Amino acid sequence: MSICNILALYPLQVSATDLQWRESGSVENPAALIVFVVVAVLIIGSLIIANAAKGGSGGGGRTSSGGGGFRSFLAMQRLVRNIGLNSDQARMLNFVFKTDDVIEPEKSISNPALLDRHFRRAYRVIETSSKSDEEAQSRYAVLFSTRNMLENSSVGTISSTRQLREDTNLTITYGREKIKVNVVNAKTENLTTAMPKNVLGTQIKIPKGTRVSVLFFTKSNKGFSFESRITGYSTMHGHPVLQIAHSNQLRFLSHRRFRRRHAVIACFMFLVYVEGNGKKQRLVVDKRRLTGNIADISVGGCSIKTSSPVKVGARFKIEFAQGENNVAALGQVLRINKTGISTVIHIKFLRLSKKSMNLINAFVYEYD
Repeated sequence: MSICNILALYPLQVSATDLQWRESGSVENPAALIVFVVVAVLIIGSLIIANAAKGGSGGGGRTSSGGGGFRSFLAMQRLVRNIGLNSDQARMLNFVFKTDDVIEPEKSISNPALLDRHFRRAYRVIETSSKSDEEAQSRYAVLFSTRNMLENSSVGTISSTRQLREDTNLTITYGREKIKVNVVNAKTENLTTAMPKNVLGTQIKIPKGTRVSVLFFTKSNKGFSFESRITGYSTMHGHPVLQIAHSNQLRFLSHRRFRRRHAVIACFMFLVYVEGNGKKQRLVVDKRRLTGNIADISVGGCSIKTSSPVKVGARFKIEFAQGENNVAALGQVLRINKTGISTVIHIKFLRLSKKSMNLINAFVYEYD
């Protein structure tokens, strides 16, 4: 809204009798005129600020969060401060929201699926707008570091069990017992879950009034716990259900540093060993290769199923294909689990190129 429009809405109606002019052109009451002008300026200023706060663009058009509405600007400042983003990440988040015309950043932060939609679109814009592969890889790296910061922040997390989705898996602990059940309905008076069963399929009835500790993870891999009690049993849709008292005191838990995705990806492993002494030490990659299948992966590490003998502490160069690209990483075996004839080795990545890191993140977040 322009100044002219504001003045049109609030005309300064001053009659000839309001201001008495002397023949010399001076005002008879200068103090009154000064007060009048100050009041008029305050009215116009307040209208301008109110118009900016509405974030109006051409009479109510959508406004992006990156420099649009006054409220969106303040919301972005709060988000950046609460999440702890650095300057590059703050600019990237602004770019992501601006690219997808986001007008309610706090709403997007609290919805992982919506947030990934914004980041996925920004990922594609970077892909098409970067002048070189080096520039694209640098921008991708900031994009994923920003997304990971949002993933690990407690901003926008749920605050009540009434917000749980159906099929959320709960781990209930009472005494020394631990059982797993899925949420059936969180909108009822009590939190309703499926009836717990033992390994033989027999229903387990926890006594009414029993105090329990409950643990669960959201779709975005954020962990929570809360204390509650068993309120009883009922039936829903013809099936027996367990009822647990709702809680508004959820405790946010730490979780994996990076998002992880299950997969079945063929890979090669090359043993890496140290050659030489002192300052002349160097890593040597053995030419013999072992085979396996990556079962899950993040930029922090992966799990590999293999039938080859492997020792804890061993270092490997791991190679696998991601689309038309090859990914390589230096990793170290942290632990080993035996599963029948196969062995599952858990590897921590020690070294990754920027491009390999971006390719893994694109796969994990399903942006590519």
